[in-house]
Amino acid sequence: MAILQKHGKNSCPDLASIKENPADNIGQAGSQKKWAESSQNWTRPVARIWTVVLLLGTCLLYCARVAMPICAVSMAERFSWSKRETGMVLGSFFWGYCFTQVLGGYVSDRVGGEKVMLLSAAAWGAMTAFTPILAHFCSQPIVSMTVSRFLMGLLQGVHYPSLASLCSQKVVESERGFLMSTVGSGSYLGTLVIGGVGSLMLDLYGWESVFYVSGLLSVLWSYCMWKYLLKGEGPIITLESLGSAGTQSKLSKRNWLRLFRQPAVCAVIITHLCTASTFFTLLSWLPTYFKDTFPDAKGWVFNVIPWFVAIPSSLFSGCLSDHLISQGFDTASVRKLMQFFSMGVSSVFTLFLCGTTTFPTAVAFVSATMGLTTFSHSGVSVNVQDLAPSCAGALFGVMNTCGAFTGVIMVYFSGYLIETTGSWASVFGLITVVNLLGLGTFLCFAEARRVDIDLAKGRYHNIHI
Repeated sequence: MAILQKHGKNSCPDLASIKENPADNIGQAGSQKKWAESSQNWTRPVARIWTVVLLLGTCLLYCARVAMPICAVSMAERFSWSKRETGMVLGSFFWGYCFTQVLGGYVSDRVGGEKVMLLSAAAWGAMTAFTPILAHFCSQPIVSMTVSRFLMGLLQGVHYPSLASLCSQKVVESERGFLMSTVGSGSYLGTLVIGGVGSLMLDLYGWESVFYVSGLLSVLWSYCMWKYLLKGEGPIITLESLGSAGTQSKLSKRNWLRLFRQPAVCAVIITHLCTASTFFTLLSWLPTYFKDTFPDAKGWVFNVIPWFVAIPSSLFSGCLSDHLISQGFDTASVRKLMQFFSMGVSSVFTLFLCGTTTFPTAVAFVSATMGLTTFSHSGVSVNVQDLAPSCAGALFGVMNTCGAFTGVIMVYFSGYLIETTGSWASVFGLITVVNLLGLGTFLCFAEARRVDIDLAKGRYHNIHI
């Protein structure tokens, strides 16, 4: 595990290089002007307001996303879908989700993550609200629902890359951990809300009400964000705005290659890939594990308690990481510490599940595992903003795309292991191995200095992608 080291405020080699070359800095002043203007940080009160707003937005994102899985059984009965057809509808979301990750980050880095997030939220909120109408008035509901879920994936795929871009441009380094961990906990809160309230609405008012309420609330959130935070400014993204985004407007293959040759960049991609893969596997197979191992257990217990633990755990990790950085500890060491808890300590509790014989013990171990996993919000998820703030959205999009694809592959492979070995220990062992692989890579190669700058000639150049 990385040793935490304190450093002075002027110990950053990049800043030292700038100070040693004042003539070069003056020559670069014009090219840096627009970047500096677009990178002005929020004040702490403004950052707190945005944190709450983005938390609610992420909560509603998951409410809209999980609405279909909750209503899938009722819709299958209503429209006479088979298990295979239901799976096709649910799975179509993933394919759309993968395709817009990089694009969402790319556009966010140029026009602002808040604009991309606002437009996409209004679109997927409206799509969610119109889902029952499409299902009832289309002659082939299976086709309309598959297409709508694919479009939902496309629209929601830009959320996290735009969030990463926005945070890298507007939030100071010592406060990014708290914002990302708090906003990240919105995913667990949304899952809990739609699981509880959505199930109640499903029983009382029918499956249509779940889509109407979650969709309209999302549209209302978009309107409030536009009205009160953006002050009614038109969130218009034009080709002209993409082409004239100052120093960030040019796409260079050479810059991409130079960025990906950095060991620290490769480390965050590999680590995020491993983190996403193990999280998706646990999320997909834990309900089945409990049903197979403890068939008489109450479903609401193991479906709710781990998420109640995950929310405060995520908030605590953000507060802890920001506190350590504000106290002068090395940023890279803090990121590594958070990732050690997320992938290292959590793997210990995952392995404990192999020999668990009682239901309360299994729930406790799973809760500890899911709670510790949230520490990655203050680790690898924030580290991409440390490395490349000028293109954090696009780079996070690359990370998330890789993580989504490998996550699906690992979920399928885990099912194969269960069928062939008949043992859940093989799955938990696989999760541990993948976690340790990602953790080892991160501990060895992760850094927190900027790598989107070129200091080869003593000049401060942004790698604008």
